[in-house]
Amino acid sequence: MVKNMLLSKIKHFFIGDPLTMDKLEEEQIPKWKALAVLSSDALSSVAYATEEVLIALLAFSTLAMAWSMPMAVGVAILLLIITLSYQQTISAYPHGGGAYTVAKENLGETAGLVAGAALLIDYILTVSVSVSAGVENIGSAFSFIAEHKIIIGVFFILLIMALNLRGIRESSNIFAYPTYFFIFSIVLLICVGFYRVITGEVIQHSPILHETYPEVPLFLLLRAFASGCSALTGIEAISNGVPIFKKPSQKNAKITMIWMGAILGSFFLGITLLAHVYGIAPVHGETVMSQLSRSVFGTNIMYYGTQVAVALILLLAANTSYADFPRLSSLLAKDRFLPRQLSSIGDRLVFSNGIMGLTVSAAILIIIFKGSTHLLIPLYAVGVFLSFTLSQLGMVIHHYKYKESHWKKGLIINALGAITTFVVLIVITITKFVHGAWIIVVLIPSLVFFFKLIKRHYLAVGHQLARDTYHHDLNIANEKKYTAIVPISGIHPGVVMAVQYALTISDDVRICYVDVDRDATDKMLKVWEKWSQGLPLQILKSPYRSVLGPLLDYIDQVHIDSGKEMVSVVVPEFITRHWYHQFLHNQMTLVLRTALRLKTGKVVTSIRYHL
Repeated sequence: MVKNMLLSKIKHFFIGDPLTMDKLEEEQIPKWKALAVLSSDALSSVAYATEEVLIALLAFSTLAMAWSMPMAVGVAILLLIITLSYQQTISAYPHGGGAYTVAKENLGETAGLVAGAALLIDYILTVSVSVSAGVENIGSAFSFIAEHKIIIGVFFILLIMALNLRGIRESSNIFAYPTYFFIFSIVLLICVGFYRVITGEVIQHSPILHETYPEVPLFLLLRAFASGCSALTGIEAISNGVPIFKKPSQKNAKITMIWMGAILGSFFLGITLLAHVYGIAPVHGETVMSQLSRSVFGTNIMYYGTQVAVALILLLAANTSYADFPRLSSLLAKDRFLPRQLSSIGDRLVFSNGIMGLTVSAAILIIIFKGSTHLLIPLYAVGVFLSFTLSQLGMVIHHYKYKESHWKKGLIINALGAITTFVVLIVITITKFVHGAWIIVVLIPSLVFFFKLIKRHYLAVGHQLARDTYHHDLNIANEKKYTAIVPISGIHPGVVMAVQYALTISDDVRICYVDVDRDATDKMLKVWEKWSQGLPLQILKSPYRSVLGPLLDYIDQVHIDSGKEMVSVVVPEFITRHWYHQFLHNQMTLVLRTALRLKTGKVVTSIRYHL
């Protein structure tokens, strides 16, 4: 008991006191905070997207870098198309879900799962890439950081996880200021950079527009363009996270989407143009952003301030994934494609299991790829543009099917978005396949197969638990001398067996159900009335959605009220056919036995129903 209280106090110290469901609306955030939370991934990509374009061109020759501006303009046009396309998605699907929901409802279950798998992979990679890039930028100024970038990267991921477990409102308070510090720093960098060129303080190495461009193989140009498209990762996050906006959520999300597109486009074009004019080329040991900042400001406090701002936005860009990955995981879990534990809302009204799962996955990637942004980037954009394409194609079907107001305009925008993102998807897949993109090409269908296996398991379990074999008379025996408590989560054959057993050992049987979901509780009560033959059911309120806490309190209270020496807690559980299926289900018997082991006068009995 003391140990449990101590663990609870430690938990609340780090993530805060639990919140009730009626606080859910208070956790929604205004546009200026949402821009920081949901756009940090997209905005941070300008710190490395230009460098990726230049690396691809430099592989051919130094002169080939003249193509950097045409590549940047092409990416900016694509950004405009995708931004307009996702405006349509926000209008049609204001409850969020993004590409998964759009594809599933309009293109079918498999297409939805492909989009969902692509997005989950993208969110994991976002954390790994952004944190790695942030650590590398700090390492450009401080060699000690570069030498220990793996362990430092993992530390930052754990720190971001802890902040997100405190809830979206608190984490947005922390993450907003570094985001706006980054925006201010880049605006200052671009303005000062162009001012020094215009006034002649800096010699212009290359003209903005060339009369002729060097001949470069088409494949290399396509590869450079594909690398530049890494600047577009994360722009779907706003359409996925509409529910976190303050009301009117839909309107605020669309405005924030425009803000993000405008800032991202101007920053990417400005940084690429400055790098071109100043003659910046990628070198080992120092990022393009570091070289550009040093060229514009010199090695002074403004240079270090810009590096800190870039490092912070890169590190905190992971927060976009922490906002969207757990929400998408919960949707997949509710549809029974992922373990149901991922659909549970934690103490702070966030999907805490999803947050921890994302943390573990991203940390493993950083360790495997040794914290190298350049090694992780080729894996990055395939999943992004696959989800873009499926989302836009799904919206085309949606417009044609429902023919809502201005549907033709929306259809044209989304059709254009689908075509352009599909073309980019093909380019990225081909140009980056041998550099690591093949891993994503293999991983996405593997994940879809895994999703379907989980769904098949849940359907098989549900089919067996839904059998009508529990519709027979209960044998309510005469007086017995122990109090028995039967916690249930529904009605199935295992519950019948548990109640029957409890009635054989006690004439004081208390059957209880913890209310963590009002709709589920109402459905449960209707089924109970038909089956229970008058046996009372105690509904235990749980404002913080905890099953264990209210149940333990109820057991203690019953023990006191009954005046009996012994209380027997009879827990119905089903045993799956294969041991590994147990990980997909809650282990309440084990949890209860552990919680009650130090309490006198309580015994836990497990009644097993084998599937």
